[in-house]
Amino acid sequence: MNKTTEKLKNKRVAILATDGFEESELSRPLKAIRDAGGQVQIVSLKSGKIRSWSGSDWSNEYDVDTTLENCSAEDFDGLVLPGGVINPDLLRKNEKAVDFVKSFFTGSKQKPVAAICHGPWMLAEADVLKGRKVTSYSSIRTDIRNAGADWQDKEVVVDNGLVTSRNPDDLDAFCSKMVEEICEGAHQ
Repeated sequence: MNKTTEKLKNKRVAILATDGFEESELSRPLKAIRDAGGQVQIVSLKSGKIRSWSGSDWSNEYDVDTTLENCSAEDFDGLVLPGGVINPDLLRKNEKAVDFVKSFFTGSKQKPVAAICHGPWMLAEADVLKGRKVTSYSSIRTDIRNAGADWQDKEVVVDNGLVTSRNPDDLDAFCSKMVEEICEGAHQ
């Protein structure tokens, strides 16, 4: 293993998703974490497979590694929230999913969390955005501001372990900062 693939050695990361996630916003972070030596689990509401969205239609299916019923934030060193419109809209209606996200922000230290595109809807629903600097897909900026965040139109915004980006065009910057923050570990 070279230094690049050892960055996240012994780090476990959850990607919370359900049907309708933007495919590139799950597949690219998944690859970036694995390439940096991290372990990744796709966590979902149901076992089996979840289906991605790409462009204007349904796309590939991905295996779910574990369900919300069978894990907790304590099992992970970081969390990734891919977007797509359908995915976070379904997840934010599920109390266990919202509690799972919120638990990464509780305690004396916040674990790294990365959310892209419509993924920050989950952060608003979990009520963890007050006073934070974030970005998101532009159509939800009012929701993000109403949740108490300082919304910024930048390709990536990092605020004390919280990494956010606007859309798939920002994935290079998003993945780079996501790996960096997970590598650093929990923040005060």
